[in-house]
Amino acid sequence: MNLTQQDLAKKLKDVSHVAVSQWESDTTKPNAENLYELSTLFGCDFGWLLKGGNGEATNAKLIPNLNATQIPILSYDDIQNIDVINPVIPITGEFIMSNLKGSNSTFAFTLKGDSMANDFLEGDTIFIDIAVKPEPGEFVLARVGSDVLFRKYKIDSIGQFSLQPLNLDYPIISSNEAEIKIIGILVEHRIYRRKR
Repeated sequence: MNLTQQDLAKKLKDVSHVAVSQWESDTTKPNAENLYELSTLFGCDFGWLLKGGNGEATNAKLIPNLNATQIPILSYDDIQNIDVINPVIPITGEFIMSNLKGSNSTFAFTLKGDSMANDFLEGDTIFIDIAVKPEPGEFVLARVGSDVLFRKYKIDSIGQFSLQPLNLDYPIISSNEAEIKIIGILVEHRIYRRKR
């Protein structure tokens, strides 16, 4: 359903996004009225929400998101082996759901490091489309030597570009100083439970 904690709270009677956060972290539990509203909202059995599934028989219905697509989640090693000339996305067995259009050329990736802080942090999930060429100012995933880097794409001059970190503690890498292979561009960014 692609609901944030705030979206869900707005759909429920007298519930704040803080309460939803506490339910998710198992700090508190929703009351019976909240469970009933949740069962109605999600189209599942009230008893299943109250007692949990645990493999027991239930009349809970899974409501498929007909617009969602499985996007493979790749590791650094998987990305190292992508041929940027004739790219094929390996099927890894680990997926994340998304409503992205044209997702046949898209994979997901979990960021490491702080070179793009404060906008992109370690643990964030980014979705990269390998079929789209980058425009200036877009965020790209690139291979520089044996490193896989996520950076901002900037045109320096005709035929030359650079990869710019958002964290100024990291160097700018120019295509006239290093061999850079653009893997793809950022098409979605997911942040999980981060305070701002």
